[in-house]
Amino acid sequence: MTAQNPEATRQVESGPPAPEERTRVAAWRLLLGNPVTVVSAVLLFIVVFVALLGPWIAPYGVNDVDVANQLQPPSAAHWFGTDDLGRDVLSRVMIASGVSLQVAFVSVTFAFVVGVLVGVISGYAGGLLDTVLMRLVDVMFAFPVLLLALAIVAILAPGLLTTMLAIGIVYTPIFARVARASTLSVRVEPYVQVSRTMGTPWASILGRHVLPNITGPIIVQTSLSLAFAILAESALSFLGLGIQPPAPSWGGMLFAAQGFISQAWWMSLFPGVAIFITALSFNLLGDGMRDVLDPKQRTLIESRRKR
Repeated sequence: MTAQNPEATRQVESGPPAPEERTRVAAWRLLLGNPVTVVSAVLLFIVVFVALLGPWIAPYGVNDVDVANQLQPPSAAHWFGTDDLGRDVLSRVMIASGVSLQVAFVSVTFAFVVGVLVGVISGYAGGLLDTVLMRLVDVMFAFPVLLLALAIVAILAPGLLTTMLAIGIVYTPIFARVARASTLSVRVEPYVQVSRTMGTPWASILGRHVLPNITGPIIVQTSLSLAFAILAESALSFLGLGIQPPAPSWGGMLFAAQGFISQAWWMSLFPGVAIFITALSFNLLGDGMRDVLDPKQRTLIESRRKR
C-alpha cells in the first residue's frame, strides 16, 4: 500500500494557482523586495502614527507659551528647541503632521472621486461629451497648480476647508486625464465589447469591467498626488493663505521661522525635514508601486534580477 502525502493531495485537488493570484504574489514579492519602497513605507507609517497619536504623545501643549524659554536650542527638555514664543517645536511638528496629512488625504480623496468619475465617463462615452469634458480639463491645466490654488483660496477666504477644497480642485484634472487614458485602452477589450453588445447597462460595465482594470495607474497617481498635496498645503500656509494661526502647520512654522534663521536655525530645520521626508516617501512609494503594477516594468525587473 502506497502512502500518500496529504499536502500533495490537497494541491492536486485545488489545482495550480490562478494567473491573477500568481501575478499578485509576484507583485507583492517585488514590492517587498525593493528596499527603497520598504523604507519609504516604514517612514510613512511613522508619520501617520505620530499624526494620529500626536495630541496624546506630544510632550507639551501645541500653544503653551513660555516667554522665559523662547528661542532655546535643542536640549533634553525640548528636543527640537523652542520658537520665538517659547513653544515646544517638537510638539508643534507632531501636531502639524496631523493637520498636513488631513489636508492631503481629504483633498486627494476629493480629486480622486471627481477626477476618476469624469475621466471614466469621458473615456467610455466618447463623442461630444468626451470633447466637452476634456476641454474643461484643458482649461484647468492651462493654469499653474499653485497659482490656481492661490486664486481659489483668495476668493473663498483662507482656512482649513478652503485649503482642502482648493488643492482637491487643482488635482482633479490629473486624475481625470489618467482615468480617461486608462479607460480608452480598456474600452476596446473584447469582454467590454461583448457586454455592450449584450445590452449590459453602462453603469454595470464601468463598475465590473472598467474600474477594476484601471486601478493600477490610479493608485500610483494617488500616491504621487499625496506628496504634491503636502507641498501645496505647506506652500499655501507659508504664504499665509492656508492653515491659519494659532493652528500649527509645517508651512506656517516655516513662515514664522524666516525672521529667526540666523539665531534659531531649529525653527525652520525640523518642519522642513518633516515636509521633505513625508513628500519624498510618498513619491518613492508611488515609484515602487508603479514598477510593480506596470506589467512591462515588472517583467524588466524580474528579468534583471534573474540575470
